[in-house]
Amino acid sequence: MTMLYQLLDLVLGVVFFIMIVHIIMSWLLNFGVLNYNQPTVNGIWTGLNRLLEPIYQPIRAILPDTRPLDLAPLVAFVIIIALRDIILPSILLG
Repeated sequence: MTMLYQLLDLVLGVVFFIMIVHIIMSWLLNFGVLNYNQPTVNGIWTGLNRLLEPIYQPIRAILPDTRPLDLAPLVAFVIIIALRDIILPSILLG
């Protein structure tokens, strides 16, 4: 049981880190610090979107349309934190 907990904690930790990188990179792109035309930036951005879109898409289907502001990353972030810090430890202890 402990090994399963550690594996899930590792996966959620990796997803958490990837989401942090995605959020920071989106800010840098929106504020003009990074440029989409750079091949490295474009490749990293495309890869991050391909990794995270399967997580964001079901959340976007449930949330109301707030067109200029995408709340799916925030909701996914809260879910990942809740799973990692609240739900998994309570399952292990209970």
